[in-house]
Amino acid sequence: MKRIHFKVFSLKTMFINSVIAGVVLIVAIASIVGSALVSTAAVEGVYYHGDTESKNVSLMINVYWGTEYLDRMLKTLKENDVKTTFFIGGTWAVLEEDMLKRIKDEGHELANHGYRHKDQDKISQEDNFKEISTTHKVVSELTGVEMNLFAPPSGAYSKTTVQVAKTLGYKTIMWTRDTIDWRDHNSDLIYQRAVKNAKGGDLILMHPTKETAEVLPKIVEFYKTNGFSLVPVSTNIGNTIA
Repeated sequence: MKRIHFKVFSLKTMFINSVIAGVVLIVAIASIVGSALVSTAAVEGVYYHGDTESKNVSLMINVYWGTEYLDRMLKTLKENDVKTTFFIGGTWAVLEEDMLKRIKDEGHELANHGYRHKDQDKISQEDNFKEISTTHKVVSELTGVEMNLFAPPSGAYSKTTVQVAKTLGYKTIMWTRDTIDWRDHNSDLIYQRAVKNAKGGDLILMHPTKETAEVLPKIVEFYKTNGFSLVPVSTNIGNTIA
């Protein structure tokens, strides 16, 4: 049994190494353009909400861990005919290919959440490229999806981060309301943060936690009962200018 585990681990390690090697060319190009990109590229902007004139809201589910709670969350979304956006961590995707494919196959939007959950405002331009590009390549190879939305881990970004994301074809996404479910394991508190003073265009940040999985049906019911449409982030932001 130990040998089998070692072989699986080795295969995943080889895969990770091959993916990282695959973005070396992109990183090299980034190094060449270097300061020219930083000083001359226009910053598109960062999205904190979608169309405020609409009745659309979005659940943005960041995934680096919590796989054991995703089954329940996905069932709730399916039962309520809700499609939303999952921001995928690259290291998680490599280890959880089946769940990643299930999220995609059930019609949800896949988006980029960086490879190793680094604070992107504290890393170099080259590493910003690597974090976004490597995750893009992993998800593309596993699912065929070409993502175009990027949520900086911990909400940490700089002008360089936004410029690099744009160069790679990405819009940078933040949130309107944060459930802080990763810290506060309280279903009532998570619910209140998700729905209090709800308005069109809201982007609602959450994670796959036990309490979030428990309260998700109630959150979905609130928005549906109050005439909102729960839609993927790309639908919500539409042609909105950040």
